[in-house]
Amino acid sequence: MNAPQLQNKKGFTIIEVVLVLAIAALIFLMVFIALPALQRNQRDTARKTVLGKVTSAVTSYQSNHRGANPTTEANLAKYVDADASNVIDNEYTLHVDAYSALSGTGGKKGSAKADAVQVITGAKCDPATNLAIQGTSQRSAVAIIELENSGETICQDA
Repeated sequence: MNAPQLQNKKGFTIIEVVLVLAIAALIFLMVFIALPALQRNQRDTARKTVLGKVTSAVTSYQSNHRGANPTTEANLAKYVDADASNVIDNEYTLHVDAYSALSGTGGKKGSAKADAVQVITGAKCDPATNLAIQGTSQRSAVAIIELENSGETICQDA
């Protein structure tokens, strides 16, 4: 009698298929977890860029108006290419306030929001709190915005 011959079947076993699917699922999971954080970082970078744009606009305004600070959003809007409703880059609302007109605790003032840039005239940045404190001159100004990823307030002197 002849011994039964083993048939050589080609294909994958169920364990191999499950293992490949599990590895693919882990890769997709890592991408979907990392993607929102990357998007938040990208939006924070855009916020920092807008903040720099606004502080540069304040400096330009001061240069063109003999050192005077802007008093309204409309005064500063044309320097940052804001639209008629004082919105920069279709996303960030521009607010201009005088330091003396704001209320605050302990002399530190400012209310940062992720979708708004607040310009405070007659102030300078406090490095400890990233809020505005009384400036050394009336010609000083700061711009403040809040980051989305960390909730940190960024204050930049103009």
